[in-house]
Amino acid sequence: MNILAIIGSATEESSNLKLVEYITDHFESMNIDIFNDLKNLPHFDTSITDENIPENVQAIKSRIEKVDGIIFSTPEYIFSIPSGLKNLLEWCVSSVIFTNKPVSIITASASGERGHEELKLILETLGAKVSEDNNLLIKGIKGRFDNSSQLNDQTANELNITINHFIKTVGG
Repeated sequence: MNILAIIGSATEESSNLKLVEYITDHFESMNIDIFNDLKNLPHFDTSITDENIPENVQAIKSRIEKVDGIIFSTPEYIFSIPSGLKNLLEWCVSSVIFTNKPVSIITASASGERGHEELKLILETLGAKVSEDNNLLIKGIKGRFDNSSQLNDQTANELNITINHFIKTVGG
């Protein structure tokens, strides 16, 4: 199964990227393509959503369209989703690429509650297949890793349960 993992963080080696790397290492049934380049997408411009769409926007939209499911791993910034992630989703609003696309939303942040709910609402609005069993809110993410960047057992277990549900959703 082909999965696209979109990292919402603006930080290069973020905790959210580490979570997706953990998933990649522990779930061999998924071929995971990681997109960690939101900062290079141009600002959303309604005047070019149908014609003259920037090449890198076309490329990520094509990747979204072709995969079986999408994992979003993102922090919360100022009680909201990161601007780069919102920008990507705005580029997709006039399309149907998310319609019935299974998604897993992992919000890993200091708190994350509002950003988590916001992303669920946006993805539901775009027509994505959102299921509570496929979503995980991880509060206090920085304390969930040890000094050698290993995920603690409790968080690994929560993540494993969530991703196993997601695999069933995508495969079923």
